[in-house]
Amino acid sequence: MKHSFDHMSRRTFVKTSATASLSAVASYPFRAHATDSDLIRIGLIGCGNRGGGAVANCLEADDGVELVAIADAYPQGERFERGIQNIKAWCKKNDQSFEQRVKVSRDSIFSGFGGYKKLLAMDSIDLVLIATPANFHPVHLAAAVGADKHVFMEKPAAVDPPGARSVIESGEKARQKGLSIVAGTQRRHSASYRQNAYAIQCGAVGRLICGRVWWCGSGSSVPPKRLPDLDDAEYMVRNWYRFSQMSGDHIVEQHLHNLDIANWFIGRPPETALGFGGRARRQGGNQYDFFSIDLDYGEDVIVHSMSRQIKDCYTRVSEHFVGTEGSLWGGGKIEGKSISMPTFEEKGGPYVQEHRDLIASIRRGEPLNEARNVAESTLTAIMGRISAYTGQLVRWVDLTENTESQWYDLHMEPSADDFERGQVMAPVENVIPIPGKA
Repeated sequence: MKHSFDHMSRRTFVKTSATASLSAVASYPFRAHATDSDLIRIGLIGCGNRGGGAVANCLEADDGVELVAIADAYPQGERFERGIQNIKAWCKKNDQSFEQRVKVSRDSIFSGFGGYKKLLAMDSIDLVLIATPANFHPVHLAAAVGADKHVFMEKPAAVDPPGARSVIESGEKARQKGLSIVAGTQRRHSASYRQNAYAIQCGAVGRLICGRVWWCGSGSSVPPKRLPDLDDAEYMVRNWYRFSQMSGDHIVEQHLHNLDIANWFIGRPPETALGFGGRARRQGGNQYDFFSIDLDYGEDVIVHSMSRQIKDCYTRVSEHFVGTEGSLWGGGKIEGKSISMPTFEEKGGPYVQEHRDLIASIRRGEPLNEARNVAESTLTAIMGRISAYTGQLVRWVDLTENTESQWYDLHMEPSADDFERGQVMAPVENVIPIPGKA
């Protein structure tokens, strides 16, 4: 499926560029608006570093927000405590009362891999923040939408094609219910990126014909520690970024940010992916160290994607695009025609602005819905990963339409359901896909 800016007016673009289109509120008897008190109560699913950070961002975004419940697989562990400390640190830094902004009680902390269901059953919760490892996102999002909650969900959308398609389906259900879904693709809420997206729409660089996107940074070469009292489930959760089953590999978990910009600026996902990758330094887990992928967007538009996690190498995290009449960096300098630029709001940085946009949409009753955006960018990264793992050309339709494709129903295991059922077996570490033959 192709998405293009071609039929979008400038006025429409200003209103929609940070997210998917603003939907008209469906005539649905659920939480399309804030409560009478204008207080928005949030529940957090996954209280680790990013979970605590997401709560702090949400509290900073709006004074009328308070945290009332937390669900975490291990609420007594070090990871949980770090998340709480992130919230307390924000309160102290911003002269806010932790007790006034955080109304979590012993009865509103839910443990275990099924604890999120108890949190979602709370009628008082308006908005849910999902900050669990990526392989849980499709299940948690579907449950949140089913419980009629607005959602902030961290990226990526999923780790496999069925999971990403599930997120698209949940997004459509949310649209019908008048619920907002904002994803953790904060560049879409950055003023500089929105300005450049607007400039592209207005023809400042002509038609985009090629691009390069990078996430080349450091990665830990220290192997994860397996403490003697950890079962496979807790070991994988504590080290989720080490296993492709949990994170999707770093091309999905991290490089998705840059691939999302390519999809956004070009206006559609790629048609094919062909690339390679490998492992040279990493120890433990089963992820690659690097990926190099050519993405063909059709109409003679090619983007090269490069992602690497190796210490003491050149670092670059950015995007660059060339058009028929100029060029630009993702959120930076433009060489092209001069255009009149509107002002795009960004207060507190993009991590806070994405929550500001989300909460404003709830208060206005004009839902934002980024489910398809983040799912399609996730699928783009998954295409690249599959191509590198297999050495094959992977088509967009192989993951989205062609049910006969070997990759259409490719499930990463253990799945989120396996964790809930207590049937988790960690994969053998330091064994990675090696395509082709010697």
